[in-house]
Amino acid sequence: MANNRFDKQLYFVEPKKRALLPIGNFKYSKSIIRLCKKKPFEISLNKSFKEVIFNCATVNRKETWINESIEKKFCKLHREGYAHSIECWSNDKLVGGIYGVAIGSCFFAESMFSKVSNASKFALITLIARLWYLNYKILDVQFVNNHLKQFGVFEISKYVFKDKIKKLVDKKKNFTHLGKDPFIVLLDFLHEISDRS
Repeated sequence: MANNRFDKQLYFVEPKKRALLPIGNFKYSKSIIRLCKKKPFEISLNKSFKEVIFNCATVNRKETWINESIEKKFCKLHREGYAHSIECWSNDKLVGGIYGVAIGSCFFAESMFSKVSNASKFALITLIARLWYLNYKILDVQFVNNHLKQFGVFEISKYVFKDKIKKLVDKKKNFTHLGKDPFIVLLDFLHEISDRS
């Protein structure tokens, strides 16, 4: 992380507790189901990674921990096949997205942005649906915030977190391969979780 957008220095943060979002036990509301079924945005994967991370650093933010050095390092991870973005489009314009790193059967979400209402929410749910379909085990979101509480975010100690990821980072997964339209995967996921309620 950086202290701000223009800070040249980077530092590592190791919180005592780590925030995770449940994949299989994702918490949802009827309004989320209705939103997703309307398909309010077009979805893409890794189409505009550089633009997503730039927007995460600059859109609707007074301050950010994403400086230019972090952008460059994550773009390198993207070129190497580790970092990924999910984008939301409206009228051919990028209006929302999320990015993070996939290692083994873990996904480490870094940040998301929204230029219009619900775009980041739709990107996040699309991500969770992909992780569910590909049988990922952990979705790390680092810290709890009010936005994530609606989805059932929970915390575990850093020791439990390290133990969990140690067992999962070597499990080979292909984050980019679905074999199905991502919107169909999203609908399948919503059907699955609503059937369990």
